[in-house]
Amino acid sequence: MALMSTMPPPAPAPRPATAPTTQKEEGLTEGQKRGIIIGVTIGAVVLLVGAIAAAYYLVNNPAQAASVRDVFIIFMAFEFIIIGVALVVLVVQLAVLTNMLRHEIKPILESTNETVNTVRGTTLFLSNNLVEPIMKLNSYVAALSRLVESLGALGGFGRKK
Repeated sequence: MALMSTMPPPAPAPRPATAPTTQKEEGLTEGQKRGIIIGVTIGAVVLLVGAIAAAYYLVNNPAQAASVRDVFIIFMAFEFIIIGVALVVLVVQLAVLTNMLRHEIKPILESTNETVNTVRGTTLFLSNNLVEPIMKLNSYVAALSRLVESLGALGGFGRKK
C-alpha cells in the first residue's frame, strides 16, 4: 500500500507578460493607395506593350502564329475539360447538400420544434398550477399579516413595555 502525500500539487508557472498589441488602422494610407494605383498602371502599360510586340511579331511570322494558335487552342480545350469536370463536381455536391437538408436537417428541426412546444406546455402548466397558487397564498399571507399588524396597533397588542 502506497502512502499518499498530503502536499498540494505545485502551482502552474506564471506566464510571462506580453506587450499590449496596438490596433492598426483598417484600410490603406493615402501614400499606399497612390503606390498601388501607380504600380497597377505601370503593369497594365507593360502588358499592353508586350501584347502589341507579340502581335507585331506574329503578323511578321505566320508560321510561328499558326503554331502559337494551335497551342493556344489545345490549352483552351484542356481548360474547358477542367471547367466541365468542376461543374459536374459542383452539381454532385449540390445534390448531396439538398439530400442532407431534406433527410437530416429537416428531422432535426422538427424534433427541436417538438421539444420547444413541450417546454412551452410545461412552463404553462407550472405557471398555472404552481406559481399562481403560491403567489395567491403569499398575497393572502401578506394581507393577513398586515391585518394582524393593524389590529395590533389599534388594540395595543404587540406593544412592548
